[in-house]
Amino acid sequence: MELNTFWHRFSSRVTRACALSCISIALVSGLAYAQDQPSPPPATTQKPDKPLPDSPGTSKTDADNPDTKPSDNPNPVTQAVDATRDLAKNQILRARDWESGLITGIYVGKNRKLVTLDRQQRENYYLRQTFLTPEAYAKRMFAALIDQARGVPAWQGGIGGYAERFASREGQFFTSNSIAALGNAKLGYEVRYDKCKCPDFKHRLGHAIMRNFLTYDQTEENLRPQIALYGGAFAGGLVSTAWKPGNQSYLKNAGFGVLGQAAYGSLVNLITEFSTEINRKQGVRK
Repeated sequence: MELNTFWHRFSSRVTRACALSCISIALVSGLAYAQDQPSPPPATTQKPDKPLPDSPGTSKTDADNPDTKPSDNPNPVTQAVDATRDLAKNQILRARDWESGLITGIYVGKNRKLVTLDRQQRENYYLRQTFLTPEAYAKRMFAALIDQARGVPAWQGGIGGYAERFASREGQFFTSNSIAALGNAKLGYEVRYDKCKCPDFKHRLGHAIMRNFLTYDQTEENLRPQIALYGGAFAGGLVSTAWKPGNQSYLKNAGFGVLGQAAYGSLVNLITEFSTEINRKQGVRK
């Protein structure tokens, strides 16, 4: 109850602050616009006997040249608004760009040859996938939202319950990904998805689903079962039982971890495989 009361007070204060900020920006913009408007010329019926002299620093050739433009002195408020709008537009385009890494992660394009990763490259890939990029947390945040809507596990609602569900997802992912990375490094298996070099939809679809269950060994040609990947998924579900509320079944949670990897991994591979077409459909890329 105290958390909800605090949240309502905080939300109302943020709303008032945003409203005051919008009013302030509008007033400043109006004043700046009024200052930029030229004052009307004084009404007079007399004409000068002779033309006025040119202002210092200018010449008639400059004034008579139609290609010469006066120096611009843009409104700083207008500049700030334009910059904010451009930044927001770029962020929206990046969010819509499914090849930017937010959903697809790191993959090998169809025109690139698979080369076995060395130890340093594997470590960098693991750190980026687990800790160092926004997408490492965005996916778990989205999954925690789904858990929050379903009310599972049986934690409280509100911000506190969402924080527990997000932490649970992060802990399970950290366990799964760490064990999978160690296993793949020991076996020398490929950890990246490679786009299919085939042109037709049917083979690309099959390749995307198949690569969630099979991967390449050190030769980058021979396919092997994803032992480390699903072993990590099983272990992650098993370990997560320790902090979930109620009498949870270890084998049931481990089984859900394996099923989740089968479904989620296939979906991510499909999105990665057809990300170029998805972007073209949205108009993000040509």
